[in-house]
Amino acid sequence: MFIAIVGSRFSGKSTVEDYLIAKGFTSVRLRNKDDSHLQTISFDSPALLLGHVTQHWRSSFVTTDLDSDRLVNYFIRRPFFMLISIDAPILQRYHRSNGRLSLLRRASPQVKLKIVNSFDSIADLHRHLDSLDITDTNRLRPQWDTYFMTLADLASQRSNCMKRRVGAILVRENRIVATGYNGTPRGVKNCNEGGCGHCNQTSLTNGTECLCLHAEENALLEAGRDRVGANATMYCNTCPCLKCTIKIIQSGVKRVVYNLSYKVDEASAQLFQEAGVEIFRHVPPPEP
Repeated sequence: MFIAIVGSRFSGKSTVEDYLIAKGFTSVRLRNKDDSHLQTISFDSPALLLGHVTQHWRSSFVTTDLDSDRLVNYFIRRPFFMLISIDAPILQRYHRSNGRLSLLRRASPQVKLKIVNSFDSIADLHRHLDSLDITDTNRLRPQWDTYFMTLADLASQRSNCMKRRVGAILVRENRIVATGYNGTPRGVKNCNEGGCGHCNQTSLTNGTECLCLHAEENALLEAGRDRVGANATMYCNTCPCLKCTIKIIQSGVKRVVYNLSYKVDEASAQLFQEAGVEIFRHVPPPEP
């Protein structure tokens, strides 16, 4: 594992680096940067540093020298690389700098974990780092449930429903069978264009019902029962409603994974249990 720590000055980058060195990491530096650390290996160029950590990828390295997006993007291609961002409240940074406060560095979109160092002592920060388990290699490569839940969230971004965005991924043997997101039927005016009076809050005056297909329904319709097959899993970023629960059971899906709660969680869970369908709430790892 190769961890690069970025963030604003006086936020605690060196303290986190020292913490990882104590855990067995080796500090690596670029020679045109500050290489005053005693336990460090220095390199004349990013290419040489990249070559070394790639050759010894089973070892653990840490650096605070990747202080630009250009440098980060040079290393991000490696699957053993993880970018950590650390920041601290501006007043604490001011006191730590003795009044020499620098501008906040823009956070890279590649950051895997963001740490806020609002602690008054190094011991408190260390306890927080222990609780984060930042050396967990699952942060480098998401497990299957996290991977498919992320895709369900991505699918939800295609929705234009005026009530809420929901995405669903139908999976069998860790292969995607179908995807879905909520919205009006094919060929009908989109929800955000007024196609569904219910979602646009006009149903109280015209008595219309919701016209939107739910994300789970769209995924099941796209697949069809034959393609659902045996032991399929439905990933939903929101717990299925009763309407979708019935269809999921009928289609033969055997496992449902969701993230966000909905108003009928308990009723859906009871129905799934009765039908022998496993359901559980997935809690994603801490976001950056």
